[in-house]
Amino acid sequence: MNIAVLSGKGGTGKTTVSTNLALALKSNYVDCDVEEPNGFLFLKPKIDKVEKVLVDYPYIDSNKCISCGSCVNACQFNALAKVNNDIMLFEKLCHSCGACEIACNYGALKYKKRKTGTIEKGKSKDINCARGVLDIGEPMAVPIINKLLDNLLEGLNIIDCPPGTSCNVVNALKYANGAILVTEPTKFGLHDLDMAVEVVKMFNIDYGIIINKDDGKENIIRKYCKENNIKIIGAIPYSKDIAEIYSKGEILYDDLNQKYIFDELAERIKKVIAWS
Repeated sequence: MNIAVLSGKGGTGKTTVSTNLALALKSNYVDCDVEEPNGFLFLKPKIDKVEKVLVDYPYIDSNKCISCGSCVNACQFNALAKVNNDIMLFEKLCHSCGACEIACNYGALKYKKRKTGTIEKGKSKDINCARGVLDIGEPMAVPIINKLLDNLLEGLNIIDCPPGTSCNVVNALKYANGAILVTEPTKFGLHDLDMAVEVVKMFNIDYGIIINKDDGKENIIRKYCKENNIKIIGAIPYSKDIAEIYSKGEILYDDLNQKYIFDELAERIKKVIAWS
C-alpha cells in the first residue's frame, strides 16, 4: 500500500510528517522530492545502494542529416531547432518520446543515454529508505521519480512528494492508494491546500488533512475542511520544543514528548484512509 504525503506549498512540514509517520507506521520511506530530498537529513540512513538514472536523448549523425527540419517539426518540446542549415539539439529539453527518430526519413537520428540523477537506498531505525537525487543543472525530475516508484518494496510505503501541485506531484500520485495533505493555518496555506485537494480528487483516492503548527482553535483550515466535508486526520501543535528539535536536524519521533503525536496520527490515518 502506498500513501502519498503532499502539500500545496513548500515549508508546511510535509517531510517532518513523512519521516516521523514512516517510523510510527514502521513503513518504507520514499523521498520523491528529488530536487531537494532532505528526508535523509533526519532519518540518516546508512546508504548501501546507489543507482544511476539514465534517460534517452537524440544523437544526430551529421553524415546522414540533410537539415530538412522534419525532426524539428515533430518535436513538441522545443528540444530541436533549425538554425540556417543546421539542426541544433537542446538535450535537457528532450522528453525521450522518440517522435524525432520516427519523423526522420534518412536514419540520421538515433538515441543515446545520459545520466540525470541517482537513486539511493539504505536503512534507518529498521525501516527501508529510498530517495531520488536530481543532478545539478537538470530541469526534469519525472524520470527519476518514475524510476524510484517503479521499484517500490512490498508492504506500506510512505511517499514524500515534491511540494506544490506540479507535474512532479501528479506523477507521484499515480502510484498512491491514499493521500495525506499537510498544511498550516495561514491564508497562504489555505490557498495552496485548496489546489492540492483538487489534484488529489483527480485520482479518486481517500485522503485527509494534517494541520501543522496548529493553534488549537477553530482556524481557517478547520473551517475549510468542515465546509468541504474533508476529514482532518489530526494536528501537530505550534510548539517551541518541536521547532528546536527540528532545527537540530533531529527526528521528532525519538523525543518521548513528541512521539505520541505521531502514534496518534498513525492510528487516525488507518480510520481515514482505506487500509489494506
